[in-house]
Amino acid sequence: MTEIWQGLIRAVQLLVSFDAEVVEIAARTLRIAGTSSLLAAIISLPLGTLIHFRQFRGKGALINIVQTLYFLPTVIVGLFVFVLLSRAGPLGELGILFTPQAMVVGQMVLITPIMLGMTISALSGVRKELLETATSLGASGSQLGLLVLREARYAVLAALLLGFGRALSELGVAMMVGGNIDGYTRMMTGAIWLATQRGDLELALALGIILLFLALVISIVLNRLQQRRPQ
Repeated sequence: MTEIWQGLIRAVQLLVSFDAEVVEIAARTLRIAGTSSLLAAIISLPLGTLIHFRQFRGKGALINIVQTLYFLPTVIVGLFVFVLLSRAGPLGELGILFTPQAMVVGQMVLITPIMLGMTISALSGVRKELLETATSLGASGSQLGLLVLREARYAVLAALLLGFGRALSELGVAMMVGGNIDGYTRMMTGAIWLATQRGDLELALALGIILLFLALVISIVLNRLQQRRPQ
């Protein structure tokens, strides 16, 4: 127990002193997770709006498939992206395997279904009376889409934030396509795993505290968004 307390105290000291290694790993994690979340949002918002407004055969089945992908194991996503980017894969010529770019791709594949499915759910919660009024006034398809996104903005932001949180906390994809390379592709989850294996409890705890803090921030923001969401 004494060793744990000493490790915790040392971890706090690393955080307070802005230890170079801790800052580097945390900054890389935020950069990769932020980039993948942005790209996933660029795909999810217009695609979710399109699926919501369009009526086509198999729409319900498509939404069910998207929602099923919420629970896709990260190692499966990592395997898929690894095969895709490997030398023998269709995108092997890009040569980005075991780079931050590959990690961005992997995380984007992982969180896009989450953002997409939750965006569709958020848009479905918009009052039909509002759409009927806008349609009767001659609103175009694009204007309707923007109106619905505006009305559901808090729920949509919550969906995007959940995707970002998922990207921050995942380990399987980052390890499989990034390689956990020191100073290059090592993220907080991978660094915590490695530091624990090496017995470097201080570094593992310091990074764990940062992840817990980020999780707390995301939780607080989600609660605020839920409170501001129109009933």
